Amino acid sequence: MSTGFFRDITEIPFEGADSTNPLAFRHYSPNEVVMGKRMEDHLRFATCYWHNFAWPGSDPFGGQTFDRPWFPADSMELAKLKADVAFEMFTLLKSPYYCFHDADVRPEGANFAENTKNLNEIVDYFAQKQEETGVKLLWGTANLFSQVKFMSGASTNPDPDVFAFCAATIKTCMDATHRLGGENYVLWGGREGYETLLNTDLAKEDAQMGRMLNLVVEHKHKIGFKGEILVEPKPQEPSKHQYDYDTATVYGFLKRHGLENEVKVNIEQGHAILAGHSFEHEIATATSLGILGSIDMNRNDYQSGWDTDQFPNNVPEVALAYYHILQDGGLKTGGTNFDAKLRRQSLDAEDLLIAHIGGMDVCARGLKAAAAMIEDGTLPNFVKDRYADWDKPVNQSMLAGKESLDDIAARVEAQGINPKPRSGKQEYLENVVNRFV
Repeated sequence: MSTGFFRDITEIPFEGADSTNPLAFRHYSPNEVVMGKRMEDHLRFATCYWHNFAWPGSDPFGGQTFDRPWFPADSMELAKLKADVAFEMFTLLKSPYYCFHDADVRPEGANFAENTKNLNEIVDYFAQKQEETGVKLLWGTANLFSQVKFMSGASTNPDPDVFAFCAATIKTCMDATHRLGGENYVLWGGREGYETLLNTDLAKEDAQMGRMLNLVVEHKHKIGFKGEILVEPKPQEPSKHQYDYDTATVYGFLKRHGLENEVKVNIEQGHAILAGHSFEHEIATATSLGILGSIDMNRNDYQSGWDTDQFPNNVPEVALAYYHILQDGGLKTGGTNFDAKLRRQSLDAEDLLIAHIGGMDVCARGLKAAAAMIEDGTLPNFVKDRYADWDKPVNQSMLAGKESLDDIAARVEAQGINPKPRSGKQEYLENVVNRFV
């Protein structure tokens, strides 16, 4: 049923590449088959609650610009109105999933018990909305960064009462996610880092963060949650240095705390850029380590040095991201979540739809380009051929530890091995990519 927020918009049709209708898909057609699978099942789009329905349009230098009928969202009545509009938007966009933090969806209570009561009430309402619309929960998470109590960290806080409050909050959010059939649970350590080493004990904070994540995994198994536990890497902002800096850093943390087989990563394009990487680098790193879980598809402004959370508009970047995802077998329980927000000057309700339509079309084009690159075979076959000599028994022997340095040195001398450089053909391969994007 229409809430009236989007006025007379009743559906977002697919009209094809020649359409100029801003409220129509040009490339995203959910039932189109790509590499033997429906496009919807490849992309697994999710629409986020926080930037769309909780963010007021503020930035570090200015306050609210958006006028939403559910603001200030300080009552259950307004929280339910917000849910009505949210699920209407999910349905209009044909978005099969959504994501939320607890603080996005419930009124803030006076204490933990009141927060839990409010969350449970809105979860009841969400369960009804999911039943009515067919929209599912990709993942839930807890906001452990906005309030002043988290200014010195959440699990890494020097105050053990904050650690306990965070643990209790995570439990309620995991329980809510499980009840709603969520397919993952995400932990983003927005304050899990430091501003200065002058007041920080790195060893203590690492141990605390490791214990919290072990508690999460223990609770997952206790309640029978079948989804993945995901950590979202981010290098900085708001902290000077955050402990989940990038995918490789997170993997080292997981290994250190015995969690490498229990936890995967949720990779955001914008965070990859802040870490000095590309999105494809972070995804390729995760797939090589076996820890790719899900992705957040939002970009940064390359002229700004902070996390601007813009909708994707660069097809070549997106295509290379999906190229690595498809080579890894595609997204499993994860999906493509738009952790993106309107610009604060985009005031109209329809701007929410237009932004997502454009992002979904860019992802659809990127997915099809990635699939075409794989089916063409030029790129994967080049890489395979480049490393082919490693398949020879003598070279496998080196990798298997069957030769010592002395053995290898003797063989090099006896056989007169004197390798000649081989071209990496980078420009050729870049030109191959340009055939498809």
